Amino acid sequence: MTRIAILTVSDRASRGEYEDLGGPAVERWLRAAVASPCDYRRRIVADGRDSVRDALAELCDEDGADLVLTTGGTGPAPRDLTPEAMRDVITKELPGFGELMRRVSLSQVPTAILSRQTAGIRGRTLIINLPGKPSAIDVCLAAVFPAIPYCLELIGAGPIVPSGVGDGSRTSPRLGVGP
Repeated sequence: MTRIAILTVSDRASRGEYEDLGGPAVERWLRAAVASPCDYRRRIVADGRDSVRDALAELCDEDGADLVLTTGGTGPAPRDLTPEAMRDVITKELPGFGELMRRVSLSQVPTAILSRQTAGIRGRTLIINLPGKPSAIDVCLAAVFPAIPYCLELIGAGPIVPSGVGDGSRTSPRLGVGP
């Protein structure tokens, strides 16, 4: 079964001062978009390079996640260091994910240019940095999801089969789904 980890990066949510809205939004979106059975796991860590780096390494190496989606920590604030932490653990960066997310987000909000989302690969795990706001998560996932099943296939990770809901139906022709 494909393992999907969702890592919320937030000082306040990690201390219990703020309800985690990003993690549940990511899981909800994926459960609607993915038809194949998956093991979903959510975790919350404080902002900061070390905490995020260590959590990502553990999710990839010890928990065997095929896909890790982070939410939060991608802005310009001093403690927003999710992209830097991800770069500490990956072997290949996939900047096209971030480029596309920023482009589609700019049609929604002019401040999307401040977001520093990106993606990368560690072993056979795809890691994608998403924004923290649920509405921005929906926009970004709808944009990049078509590339995720094919990327997982290419790196030898567990497969996911799109349900055909929303933009998830546009996936790799090599997987036999989508147009």
